Amino acid sequence: MSSAPDLPALRAHFQSGATRPYRTRRDALKALKRALKKHEEALLSAMHADMRKPRFEAYMADIGLVHAEIDHALANLRDWMRPDGVPTPLVLWPAGSSIHPQPLGVVLIIAPWNYPALLVLSPLVGAIAAGNCAVVKPSEETPHTAAVLEKLIAEAFAREQVLVVQGPGADVIPPMMEGFRFDHVFFTGSPAVGRKILAMAAPQLVPVTLELGGKSPAIVDRSANVDTAAKRIAWSKFFNAGQTCIASDYALVHADVMDAFLAAMAKHTTAFFGTDPQRSPHFARMVNDKHFQRVKRYLAEGKVLFGGQADAAGGYIAPTVLTDLPMESLVMQEEIFGPVLPVISWKEPEEVLSIAARNPTPLALCVFARSRSVQRFFTEHIAFGGGCINHCLLHFGNLQLPLGGVGTSGMGRYHGKRSFEVFSHIQGMVTASRLLPEPGVHYPPYSTWKEKVLRWVMG
Repeated sequence: MSSAPDLPALRAHFQSGATRPYRTRRDALKALKRALKKHEEALLSAMHADMRKPRFEAYMADIGLVHAEIDHALANLRDWMRPDGVPTPLVLWPAGSSIHPQPLGVVLIIAPWNYPALLVLSPLVGAIAAGNCAVVKPSEETPHTAAVLEKLIAEAFAREQVLVVQGPGADVIPPMMEGFRFDHVFFTGSPAVGRKILAMAAPQLVPVTLELGGKSPAIVDRSANVDTAAKRIAWSKFFNAGQTCIASDYALVHADVMDAFLAAMAKHTTAFFGTDPQRSPHFARMVNDKHFQRVKRYLAEGKVLFGGQADAAGGYIAPTVLTDLPMESLVMQEEIFGPVLPVISWKEPEEVLSIAARNPTPLALCVFARSRSVQRFFTEHIAFGGGCINHCLLHFGNLQLPLGGVGTSGMGRYHGKRSFEVFSHIQGMVTASRLLPEPGVHYPPYSTWKEKVLRWVMG
């Protein structure tokens, strides 16, 4: 944007109470849905222009999920807004207790580039459902999509309710956060930038939700259906050219099934993208040269089982599997965020725990095993945000499940009702009776008799 955003206008609009009524929130969500439908083709074209995102993947993982989020909010909004009565202890009698979700005010949503529509609009659905005004910052690394989003949002909302801010994050975010107190900041991106956001929010004690990344393993036990495991890992890893925060960053495969797994990975990758994935319309590209060069350097580490080709002119890195990797290699220390899958063998479960523990906290964990005890062992001994048993990525698509990290992979949860709650102040209230007299034990002067009553009531 060429001029500073008018943040006080959003604050004034919120304080007017205009965003609080159920009908206003419902109508705003419906307007967003209409605008999303209207600009659907433009968004699909923009995401293809930004990163060659296949049309199917762009609809499935960006647009379709936003429609689902809006529909879910519309179906449940009245219930979410309704005060919830809770029991009142005897010591507070005669009174009633209830929980009231209140909108926070003006919130800031900072989105990344890998799912440039979803990760702008999905949290925005929660913010609007909760009755807030919002400032939205799309990623400058997907400029075509950011431009369409600005048009879409301007059509759905008045500028004093939702405002889009464009430009490099390092230029536009610090001045906003220093000069205006947001009521919540919702950031999706890397841990490194997340730390900076948290530091900027700290002086004004602004609460922050951080949806970050990590080093997320797929664990394949010898009891697994190896062919199915390979198919599902290949799909999830090479979806969006690996640029997915909950994709499997590396695979830990039991030594007894390693050869079968590697053969199945090659078979299914060819089935998905052909013998020359560069010619496939179903395979995305690295978003820009910076990320291309970052991922390309991993190709020189370990042994390339298949793939390994790279073309800077098109931002193309082939779906690649690496083996024979030392633990100190960069590809086994950094979040890859590209179509490169290191595969490590193991024999004892403790080896898996040791490898997972030396890496950043996983945002997701996938365990492939028929054995329930093996499933429980890994899900109970590894800290992770969320995940799947015998599949990958699917937990993102269930709006009944919370999405969020733990440790260095993030803080806070969203999706479905959690999106409404993360942008709400959950306010507890006690309402004293106007009709029944209170016992008055808690008023001075105190006495031995009052203390006995107090101890009996409070246990």
